[in-house]
Amino acid sequence: MKDAKLYGPLHEMAETTCTDFWNDSCSVNEMSYAIENGAVGGTSNPVIVGNVLKAEFEEWKPRLKALIDESSDSDEETLAWRIIEEMTMKAAILLHPIFEKSNGKKGRLSIQTNPRFFRNSEVMVDQAIHFASLYPNNNIKIPVTKAGIETIEELTYKGVSINATVCFTVPQSIAVAEAVERGISRRAKEGIDSSTMSPICTIMVGRLDDWLKIVADRKGIITDPGYFEWAGVATLKKAYKIFKERGYSSRLLAAAYRNHMHWSQFIGGELSMTIPYGWQKKFNSSDITVKDRIDDPVDDRIIDELYRKFPDFQKAYDEEGLTLEEFESFGATRRTLRSFIEGYDKLLQMIRDLMLSDPDIQGE
Repeated sequence: MKDAKLYGPLHEMAETTCTDFWNDSCSVNEMSYAIENGAVGGTSNPVIVGNVLKAEFEEWKPRLKALIDESSDSDEETLAWRIIEEMTMKAAILLHPIFEKSNGKKGRLSIQTNPRFFRNSEVMVDQAIHFASLYPNNNIKIPVTKAGIETIEELTYKGVSINATVCFTVPQSIAVAEAVERGISRRAKEGIDSSTMSPICTIMVGRLDDWLKIVADRKGIITDPGYFEWAGVATLKKAYKIFKERGYSSRLLAAAYRNHMHWSQFIGGELSMTIPYGWQKKFNSSDITVKDRIDDPVDDRIIDELYRKFPDFQKAYDEEGLTLEEFESFGATRRTLRSFIEGYDKLLQMIRDLMLSDPDIQGE
């Protein structure tokens, strides 16, 4: 075994606790660093792919131009998905040894369905099944909308390991877990084994914090500014306790990092964290002690004040705070779906700019 302390806090956590972490990107360069420090998974979405493409544009530009030349009848959307698929497949190769060693429980790279399809279960199912055929060590990311919950059950039944995304609340996470259980139950009735599947339910803790800050600013609500940093932590901890008590097959994943508590407060949990490269570097250079904190309660004064002043925290924290029909209208959901779709549009624009380069720019 490597000396965990020599490699930093993330590696120490990976070596000494049951908590996993992923690289919150499909960049091969970032993934290599993450794996060296103990990561056992990775993820992508249109925003992530666009950011990787922008940061590594010179590396990807020849391939993009080749695709454009090879596919003279393809539009920017077709070409964008070719790049998304190729980028995720490259990252998945790095994780495949972990996938094999863990019998499919770890070493997975998530790929997300088109964010525009958040209301169309049939289309999401079709695209997800296609993605599942690309490489064996995948999770398919599905947004937690009403249509998304239908999709999650159907994909689980079909043997596809899902990663629920655009999820911020206890009721959303429970709906995901129950949909997965229904899918597994349908498989069991037909005598189909599900033991190698690895369903994931993401809670975007930082995006819940972000949303409450926006609500406070819009409505002029004053509270201790530090309290906002605990909203996502409290919500995930409550969901984690419920998942453990009920023995759900799905594993929780913490996402959307804004502060060190989105890492340190979850250490010791049988869960995963998808951590951006920048935050990995910060955590590895920090002096934060690696110790179990998942069962440490959030101060009741913080929960009580957030609960009293913010109806949206009530919706996030209460088990029945949102109905299935309300998932899509929750503020953090709408804001995140909009950002994913905008990120997708920007990715299409990048491809379009190469297809139709500006004739007034010298050298183009």
